[in-house]
Amino acid sequence: MSELSVGQLAERSGVAVSALHFYEAKGLIHSRRTAGNQRRYGRDTLRRVAVVRVAQRVGIPLADIRKALETLPEHRTPTRADWLRLSTRWKGELDARIARLQQLRDTLGDCIGCGCLSLERCRLANPQDALGAAGPGARQWSGGRRGLAG
Repeated sequence: MSELSVGQLAERSGVAVSALHFYEAKGLIHSRRTAGNQRRYGRDTLRRVAVVRVAQRVGIPLADIRKALETLPEHRTPTRADWLRLSTRWKGELDARIARLQQLRDTLGDCIGCGCLSLERCRLANPQDALGAAGPGARQWSGGRRGLAG
């Protein structure tokens, strides 16, 4: 099996060398080092990079991608059956994300400009008054971080 340099892998995959180094640092792809300390990648890495890019494009976190890739045999190009198994693992998460985005889209009009500024009534910031269970006063500030009153 002939190997690819990092430059060749970048050219063939359409991914920047810096991104390949990042993928390697995150455990998504692996290389071996030559006597001159140069990275060499197996040709199976091309398909693994393609899997990473597609999974990233649909919003799968890198940690989940790494776990999924760890289930594949090393030094073998992932097959169509491998991809089907991996993508099936992510289907439930993607369906849930789609449902949340559709709910956001459908309820966004209730929020913009309403002026209520009420976390108790806001269906987006506090569904089913979940924050109210923690007691009175401000409980959330800018994206879920605890506020001064919380």
